[in-house]
Amino acid sequence: MTDCTAQPLWPVPTLRTDRLDLLPLRVEYAEEMTTVLADPALHTFTGGAPARPDALRTRYERLVTGSPDPGAIWCNWVLRLRAQACPVGTVQATITGEVAEIAWVVGTPWQGRGFAGEAARELVGALGGQPGIRTVLAHIHPDHHASAAVASSAGLTATEEEQDGEIRWRLSVRRRGRALPARARP
Repeated sequence: MTDCTAQPLWPVPTLRTDRLDLLPLRVEYAEEMTTVLADPALHTFTGGAPARPDALRTRYERLVTGSPDPGAIWCNWVLRLRAQACPVGTVQATITGEVAEIAWVVGTPWQGRGFAGEAARELVGALGGQPGIRTVLAHIHPDHHASAAVASSAGLTATEEEQDGEIRWRLSVRRRGRALPARARP
């Protein structure tokens, strides 16, 4: 795991887990990521459809440019399985003030191997090492049990709050960078 207490998340650093490299998003990843994200089933809970290479490239160009809102920071990574040198998914964080909203997706062929949880735990650990971040949030469809398991493994706890039909998951972060589950907040 990366020690992010000494490394700020902007510019976005490369992060590492036991099996994955979390690489800062680059426009040139769009073509290979189109294949990773090609299964329509990935959109069951989020809506939409798989993007064509040109559309994903345009989206990545917008993401790497950064948020047009000066109060928001976009951090995006491609998950690369080190042993096979292939991309398997993405994680992201949108940081606004003291809040980081996170999300993840792993391509269908690589699901069920713990990659999303591994990447989400690394991301939450990195966010917890940032001095200004107090809360980590994720929004998960109530029927998306696999994503709920990922959030739980990263230390987030489901709340009673809903937004656009999704359950808000929350983790409070202490100033020293140690993450605390929501139910254990001081």
